[in-house]
Amino acid sequence: MDLFDSLNSGVGGIPEFRSSAPLAVRMRPTSVEELVGQEHLLAPNAPLTRLLRGETEMASSVILYGPPGTGKTTLAFLVAQAGGREYVQLSAISAGVKEVREVIESAKRRLSLQGQETILFLDEVHRFSKSQQDSLLPAVENRWIILIAATTENPAFSVISPLLSRSLLLTLQPLEDSAIETILGRALEDERGFGGKFTLRDTARDTIVRLAASDGRKALTLLEAAAGSAEARQQKEITEEDVAAAADTAIVRYSIDEHYDVASAFIKSMRGSDPDAALHYLARMIRGGEDPRFIARRVVIAAAEDVGLADPSVLPLAVAAAQAVQLLGMPEGRIPLAEAVLAVATAPKSNRAYLGINAALSDVDKGDIGTVPTPLRDQHYPGSKQDRKTLGAYKYPHDDPRGVLAQQYLPDPLKDRIYYEPSSHGREAAIGEQLQKLRQIQKMG
Repeated sequence: MDLFDSLNSGVGGIPEFRSSAPLAVRMRPTSVEELVGQEHLLAPNAPLTRLLRGETEMASSVILYGPPGTGKTTLAFLVAQAGGREYVQLSAISAGVKEVREVIESAKRRLSLQGQETILFLDEVHRFSKSQQDSLLPAVENRWIILIAATTENPAFSVISPLLSRSLLLTLQPLEDSAIETILGRALEDERGFGGKFTLRDTARDTIVRLAASDGRKALTLLEAAAGSAEARQQKEITEEDVAAAADTAIVRYSIDEHYDVASAFIKSMRGSDPDAALHYLARMIRGGEDPRFIARRVVIAAAEDVGLADPSVLPLAVAAAQAVQLLGMPEGRIPLAEAVLAVATAPKSNRAYLGINAALSDVDKGDIGTVPTPLRDQHYPGSKQDRKTLGAYKYPHDDPRGVLAQQYLPDPLKDRIYYEPSSHGREAAIGEQLQKLRQIQKMG
């Protein structure tokens, strides 16, 4: 949906807000000072800051990459406003090459006759096919337009390389909870919003912040709907029940305590091989507004720590799920997350790799290291030939038909130390049998 559908057009294409527009549109920042979040892009001489100051030498095309509701449309509007440029907005969902060419032709005439630059804000640019994105290249190359393209998908996969190379890529981060709270507070007090008409109960505010999941636009949409519920009750205070009615969903309790408790239960359910419980806690975290990247990291850790070499295929699957969440976002990201959770929960379990590296680190931390056996040392230091004659040369395992031969690899103080002891679960049962044979050959020949 075009967020400026409810706006009148002002001078130079800059929109003017109507009182009947949605709250998220009315509260859109009209100056750099009103921006909330994205501080990493707003350093004094950062490219975005210079664009927002209207510096003509910085008028390059830009690709804004970030989650929904983090300010991509707002930034495009402010850049156009700062430079006094014509502003045109299209969405790749509904527009095509025909509409893009019409904008480009108008921009060329405006630049030739009036010397005025045009900003084309193209939302959801990843929805354009390769050939549709190709149609933008001449205009960007010749600077007939200044393209500001927005995408929620990784530009490395969703935007063609020629367009990427001609544009400045800026990555927007999810809004912090404190930023969402600032946005809500401003909407309650500002005349463009409710002008002090409503108050927001703390529990209701916390629920909106959680349900918004770092999306400022979603937070304002929930606040507006919850205010409507309070008004229908002829009340001035917005409660958690009003938010529940606005969200049309049961409010899942998810305080800071639930964050730790549910995450702990989630991990222990995967470790305990209960896929149903693991999916339950996954669902609670998703509905609770938990960062999906946090969930994905927990799954990857569980795959490495609790499954390990009992099924080596699970860790790559968990990593792929984490990457898919980054690429897809939510709600689609729930699907690869669920697949990885089920893979971890149903796989044979072994923590022997985890125990092995911890034991090795413990010895190193205590200083039990010794010196590297001479045959294993680098062979290019002065005196290495003499050392090989007196202390033994390195034996090349591939020279033996078995692919392994008798040789000491650990330092003398640790020569009998065993860090990795495979379990009898899954793939590790076979690894254990093979390792027993290897260790016997390495010691006895």
